[in-house]
Amino acid sequence: MQKQIALISLAGVFAGPVFAAPETYSVDPTHTYPRFEYSHFGFSNQVQRFNKTSGTIILDRAAKTGSVNITIDARSVDTGYPLFNEHIQAEDLLDTARYPTITYKSSAVRFDGDKPVAIDGKLTIKGITRPVTLTVTSFQAMPHPIVKKDAIGANAVARIKRSEFNAGKHAPQVSDEVTLNIAVEAVKQ
Repeated sequence: MQKQIALISLAGVFAGPVFAAPETYSVDPTHTYPRFEYSHFGFSNQVQRFNKTSGTIILDRAAKTGSVNITIDARSVDTGYPLFNEHIQAEDLLDTARYPTITYKSSAVRFDGDKPVAIDGKLTIKGITRPVTLTVTSFQAMPHPIVKKDAIGANAVARIKRSEFNAGKHAPQVSDEVTLNIAVEAVKQ
């Protein structure tokens, strides 16, 4: 009996480590709202959002790797005022008639321990692609209490210049620099 226990223990030592596989999560469109903030003539900082977002997030926290692929429906911009929604969708700003989507595709996910802290990638607005790094300000992975599946959630922030995406109308009176605040939740497939 002792020989069997010793052999089982020895087999465990030589079996090698168990590696976690990458996990794929689908963006929850009912809890994912990219927001953008800008100074409006110096009077106030205005915060607007997009109501329709889709995509996938792949994470392998053991290997400290991942990828993010997000698509935002630019026509879903929500200012709280329909006429202003149309203004933002016009040719001199988002030009949603020709460019109905905004995309973000990661090139690297950086970790601190088992949590992502930054995502390097490419943001495409109006057909113009620029490198943008998202700083992850919070991250949580746990079973979702309602859908009873593993889920992740995060908040991330970045700053861009809208003029770099050919959307600089009214700058500098309306700030060229825009802060992106992204709240995302995703459920494991």
